[in-house]
Amino acid sequence: MNTLLFIYGTLKRGCSNHHHMAGQKFVGPARTVPGYHLCDLGGYPAIVEKAGHPDGIVGEVWSIDAEGLERLDQFEGVHEGLYRRAPLALQAPFAGQTIDAYLSVLPTTGRPDIGSEWIE
Repeated sequence: MNTLLFIYGTLKRGCSNHHHMAGQKFVGPARTVPGYHLCDLGGYPAIVEKAGHPDGIVGEVWSIDAEGLERLDQFEGVHEGLYRRAPLALQAPFAGQTIDAYLSVLPTTGRPDIGSEWIE
């Protein structure tokens, strides 16, 4: 069974690490519910909860097979404790669905706020 995954940074279409998405299926553009923003960890973003942030994060939903998910977990450093994969609330048309995203475990205090969209 495939996993739905929200991507929001260098894995997006047209970005530098999109080649890691090879063989996976683009489902559609998406946005998180309000209350999140992105910060720059030095060439790649992290999602940060921020109460009152009105926009939510712009990204994409992809359907990922088991092999692709393991490959992405390795790329994102899940087993090393850099990121964790967890459900994230999205706006319509994905509202109410269980869709995972990679959330940074690294400290984000003092990192530059880049708002709601990662652009390379």
